[in-house]
Amino acid sequence: MKPIDSDGWSSWPAPAKLNLFLRITGRRADGYHLLQTVFRILDWGDTIRLRVREDGVVRLHGGSVPGVDEADDLTVRAAKLLQSATNSAPGADITIEKCIPAGGGFGGGSSDAATVLVALDALWGTALGVERLAELGLQLGADVPVFVRGENAWAEGVGERLAPVSLPPAWYLLADPGVHAPTEALFQSPELTRDAAPATISDFVSGVPLGNAFEPVLRAREAAVEAVFAALSHVGSPRLTGSGSGCFVEFATRESAEAALAALPPGLRVWLVAGAARSPLHAALEAYRP
Repeated sequence: MKPIDSDGWSSWPAPAKLNLFLRITGRRADGYHLLQTVFRILDWGDTIRLRVREDGVVRLHGGSVPGVDEADDLTVRAAKLLQSATNSAPGADITIEKCIPAGGGFGGGSSDAATVLVALDALWGTALGVERLAELGLQLGADVPVFVRGENAWAEGVGERLAPVSLPPAWYLLADPGVHAPTEALFQSPELTRDAAPATISDFVSGVPLGNAFEPVLRAREAAVEAVFAALSHVGSPRLTGSGSGCFVEFATRESAEAALAALPPGLRVWLVAGAARSPLHAALEAYRP
């Protein structure tokens, strides 16, 4: 991360994630679905720029996601939540340089919120630490804590019960079909499998196919998703990430991923990215606090 510039701005990474599988094993009494997944942090994503204000105002510059009011933007909510939790007087100017497609299941909004929590905790000197910030992040969304913690993780519950896992180096082709998957509607879909047998970490490590509960639903409903799966199937075994429309194929080496990218037909919106051993956000935090 570059140090704070002469205008008071600092830049912080907000990395994307993949769900290497996603199973729904039941429901809680309150209706929330019980999940199992592995989160893989990527060395690619959005960039959050922050500048501390002395007047306590939190302001988002450059607009939010289309259709989302500034007050409802997750980055603004994250900053105000940290203010409330710490009785902190400072404010912040926020800009978001988007790379992660919305609605793709790559975690863009959750990661942006987590980066604001972690970075402002450092910039404001509130020093809540990772555990408390993860608790705050859960109020913003089930995926926020994994980005706050910054480790690849096995997740259960609604996604908040995290256990760090060590993943081998890998490269990924990510593809965006351009479909904004309606998460709430998908969770209500009658075709969705909600009672999968619980998996174990040893199942995952041994390579047992664990799948994504949303994949057959989205492929049947969205022709664009099915078309991307068909294209990617020529170079590997495509998977869906999260409850979004984003697809990916995993490769052991950059060379094999580059060869697959070159073999894809033109017209796909696709990225070649590396899996991260730990979040680039935490590397930036260490650079800020040596």
